[in-house]
Amino acid sequence: MRLVAIAGLIIVFASCQEEVEMSLGAVERIPVIEAVWTDDPSENFVSVAYSRDYFDTLENERITDALVEIEDLNSGRMVEFRYVEELGHYLAVNQQAAEIGHEYRLRVLLDAGEFGATGTTLEPPILDSITYAFKEERFFADEGYYLTLYGDIPFPNNNFYRLILTRNDTLLNRRSDYFLFDDTFGSTILNNGFELTGFTFEKDDKVKLQMLRLNRSAYDYLNQMVSLLFNDGGLFSPPPANPISNISGTSAVMGYFMTAPVLTETILIQEDEE
Repeated sequence: MRLVAIAGLIIVFASCQEEVEMSLGAVERIPVIEAVWTDDPSENFVSVAYSRDYFDTLENERITDALVEIEDLNSGRMVEFRYVEELGHYLAVNQQAAEIGHEYRLRVLLDAGEFGATGTTLEPPILDSITYAFKEERFFADEGYYLTLYGDIPFPNNNFYRLILTRNDTLLNRRSDYFLFDDTFGSTILNNGFELTGFTFEKDDKVKLQMLRLNRSAYDYLNQMVSLLFNDGGLFSPPPANPISNISGTSAVMGYFMTAPVLTETILIQEDEE
């Protein structure tokens, strides 16, 4: 009888399923700005485009005639940006870069209005060395080479970090590759060795690691974006929503402004170091 009852319930629930197509009306396009300003000129760019409707299959509409500049609020220096057609975004004139400890203001002027944000290029942490070791398959960890970071975070506050990894010239940018951390569990994470358990590598892999110290507003934006990437739309998932931008302006805007120091290390995995 119990099996019969369960089977009956399955039939009832299955018969109640109905496919629902949501009517998503067209919305006014909104500027989307992504601005990265670091002490490494090769990492700096500003991308300006317009948002698209959910079912839109056209390519992104890039804005190529915006006025883009970043002002150094400490020295008064104004950095101008020029659009580069081959890259699809704006680059700083003369490969200028941020200076540690300086505060900056982003300004983007286009037909939709004027938009801006501010941030400080904070002092970087200390990254002494990176080691690697081969490890067998473990619980929730695959077999392969794992990196361990050693260094120090000497700051009492503003400890918001992002790690960016590139394997053999290929940027790791899947949703699970966004590596963000703060000092929730203390700032000694690098002192005794910080193993990157979410990333495995193979012998002869060339790995580039970049460590960025972010402002809180940029860190919060990226955290929200990662949460959105992992939103499966299930029954218990929150309604999807765009991350809250740290850019403001005369009208609605999406995207974010990030200024940060960049620590870059490159290693070639050849054999077990331990």
